[in-house]
Amino acid sequence: MTETILVLDEGTTSTRAMLLTADGKLRGSAQQELTQYYPAPGQVEHDATEIWHRTLACAREMVEKAGGAHRIAAIGITNQRETVVAWDTGTGEPLARALVWQDRRTANICETLKSAGHEAEVQKHTGLLLDPYFSGTKMRWLLDNDPAVKAADDAGTLALGTIESWLIYKLTGGTFISDASNASRTLLLPLSGGQFDDGLCTLFGVPKAALAEVVDSSGAFGSTLPELLGAPIPITGMVGDQQAATIGQGCLSPGETKATFGTGAFILANKGQDIPASSNRLLGTVLYQDSGTRTYALEGAVFVAGSLVQWLRDGLGLLGTAAETETLARSIDDTGGVVIVPAMSGLGAPHWQPEARGVIAGLSFATGRAQIARAALEAMAHQTYDLAQAFAADGAEWTSLKVDGGMSANDWMAQDIANVLGLPVERPQFVETTALGAAMMAAKGAGIFASLGEAGEAMRGSPDRFTPSMDDSIRQARLAAWNKALAAA
Repeated sequence: MTETILVLDEGTTSTRAMLLTADGKLRGSAQQELTQYYPAPGQVEHDATEIWHRTLACAREMVEKAGGAHRIAAIGITNQRETVVAWDTGTGEPLARALVWQDRRTANICETLKSAGHEAEVQKHTGLLLDPYFSGTKMRWLLDNDPAVKAADDAGTLALGTIESWLIYKLTGGTFISDASNASRTLLLPLSGGQFDDGLCTLFGVPKAALAEVVDSSGAFGSTLPELLGAPIPITGMVGDQQAATIGQGCLSPGETKATFGTGAFILANKGQDIPASSNRLLGTVLYQDSGTRTYALEGAVFVAGSLVQWLRDGLGLLGTAAETETLARSIDDTGGVVIVPAMSGLGAPHWQPEARGVIAGLSFATGRAQIARAALEAMAHQTYDLAQAFAADGAEWTSLKVDGGMSANDWMAQDIANVLGLPVERPQFVETTALGAAMMAAKGAGIFASLGEAGEAMRGSPDRFTPSMDDSIRQARLAAWNKALAAA
């Protein structure tokens, strides 16, 4: 097959455009970093105009690489899901900085709603918990605290959307839609409801008129403006990044589970058409929507994964490159008692404690770069283990785990996760399964394949496998030290 898919992969720290063929081969990739703004502790912002300009620049580079827009069959978009952009539909320009999914400034709003007894009802309808992670309270904060946002609302020109909505709007010149996988992360969409809900919008104080139309994850969503990429290109796939990775891993049947280790770590188990419910503070979410029918997933989210290594590199200067962590971890037999709890943005599932903060325990004069680097990687296995226990308690016990994302390229970490879980771990040859899942969705939406299963058969390769090899006494000692440090966080 000669069809080429252009994937726009909107991450937290960078934006990328990637060219994939219909047999899953990567033909090219362009990437630009995104500026992170930290106006106060616990607050994280992006410049939505920068996101647009840098995404467009990467897309243009890949269109040139492909030999022109006519050589691209379709565009698929995938994105970090809960980041909120507010823009004016009259000007098409942002009204404020985007509030990033990591932003914790709405903790008080969430606590007020919890204290009023709303969390159980919200979870029942949306599958989500009352946490600053999700988009709805960010939208409310912008309305309450930014005069330009409030003025646009009063004028009837306010748009509040997640990143895929923002990019679609700019690419098409005004189409305002959100796919169900992203919309299900806002606290405003019932898992069983077709559109954003009046009652939930009232509860969170978000005007429904400012929200997008909820649509399928694949289909004909419009085409790019001809002047942007040289000719119109159909946009046929939209899916949140963690859902895209689940699709790209081929977790298309109930029970299949994947873990993506990027800026954060996200574990999703396919639940089929059964609306998920958790008694262990896991999340129910839409995996994708096809012809109005939803496939669901049970999800556990860890806020800090690769961003911990980035902090060790950029914040503390302990690393020259992220890849050094593997060499350092292999250079020693253990951490010398050092344990890191990476709660810099609070604790996610299954703890959900937004006020928690990071801990480095067990420091001594014998502690050096290697011990801290190894402890950072070990934290990934510890957090994954906690989630495995929660999934099992919800009746979704893992028999294996498929891993992906940038951090999973670290062989030492992949093996450590297998060791601590006591389960086999698989990693695809092409670890960027987020982009692959978006390409699969776009290829299905463009009619290149009749189903996601057919797309997966054509586009996925054979995985690497890691088999557990840790003595149980070492595993139990590791977990006991982790739980002690976790209590201090």
